[in-house]
Amino acid sequence: MTIDYEFLYSFSEQLLRFEKSIRWIGIANKYGVLLNVEYRDNLTPFMTEEENEEYAANAVKRYRTRLKFQTKIGMLNYAFGRYEKISRVTIPINEDYYLLLTLDADEKNYDNLIMNKIIPFINKYKEKFILEEE
Repeated sequence: MTIDYEFLYSFSEQLLRFEKSIRWIGIANKYGVLLNVEYRDNLTPFMTEEENEEYAANAVKRYRTRLKFQTKIGMLNYAFGRYEKISRVTIPINEDYYLLLTLDADEKNYDNLIMNKIIPFINKYKEKFILEEE
């Protein structure tokens, strides 16, 4: 079973155009393996490819540890971390896929961007995030 990588690329490229403050987009599977990564044009990344892979694995693992609290506090819309140089966001697409992204540190309107642009965009294409038969 495989995922449609052309779709992942197109999906990521469209998301990159939503807001100039989006630096990096990664789509990870439920094991934390990055399936697609896209960078904003002319961006000098802070982290290496290997560091991004480690980050993805840890972000998915952290999300999955929060599942046990959903029955009491509801589903997690997204997880957000603000650092000095960037902000990181983890958004569950479904139980098998996760959208990871980084934003410029000075992006103040992140909740509006995530809740009113990115999550509706994910929901529009959610059915595409399934494994296809080979």
